[in-house]
Amino acid sequence: WGNHINYGVREFGMSAISNGMLLHGGYRPFTGTFLVFMEYARNAVRLAALMKIPNIFVYTHDSVAVGEDGPTHQPVEQITNLRTTPGMMTWRPCDTVETAIAWREAVASSAEPSALIFTRQNTQPQQRDEQTFANISRGGYVLRDCAGEPDLILIATGSEVELAVGAAEAMSDVAVRVVSMPCVERFLAQEQSYQEAVLPSSVRSRVAVEAGHPDYWYRFVGLDGAVVGIDRYGMSAPGGQAMAELGMTVDNVVAVARGVL
Repeated sequence: WGNHINYGVREFGMSAISNGMLLHGGYRPFTGTFLVFMEYARNAVRLAALMKIPNIFVYTHDSVAVGEDGPTHQPVEQITNLRTTPGMMTWRPCDTVETAIAWREAVASSAEPSALIFTRQNTQPQQRDEQTFANISRGGYVLRDCAGEPDLILIATGSEVELAVGAAEAMSDVAVRVVSMPCVERFLAQEQSYQEAVLPSSVRSRVAVEAGHPDYWYRFVGLDGAVVGIDRYGMSAPGGQAMAELGMTVDNVVAVARGVL
């Protein structure tokens, strides 16, 4: 026991008990499991949002990059499930800097539960200046920009942010902006002027990149844009091979991006 409780494969019980601990007071609990097993805990997670309590749900192994464990362990629709839960803040950071901000925001919350979604892959730390760093807490921000108005905007989260950055670097003949959006709900809570500054409505060539179900992202890319996502269950294969088979590569992001220009 001590500071930790080992629940085994009891995600619903774990999440429900942590709700009760938070309501009782004296503790600020958080729970952790694989993202795909959020399904087992769904009722308790929904109740946290319904009761407006700031519980913290940590989910790891967030994509089909968990290749060797097969489709049963590979989340596809779970991120969208969490994002469409009213009152839930869903953070999917791309590196340790965004992770630290996500934790800070989750702990600071007083009336909203937070889902913190982490990858198991190694990710590249991203370059930021002081203003970019300050904008992380706004949920979405310009991570890599171009001179003047962009011809193309790439939107990404988590481990796919480096794919978007790699695609932007490969498309040196195009003015590309890369937007990292670790928390969509927080971004949508910002003033309209900020949202417009990050995603100007005049730029209709947009591609969203995330290793999850693509449908959620069409609200940001529109009918003229495209989404590089995963709309089917993966295969039992090493993580890199599974991601490549499902199109989560820099080359495919570039191909899709050129298709919307």
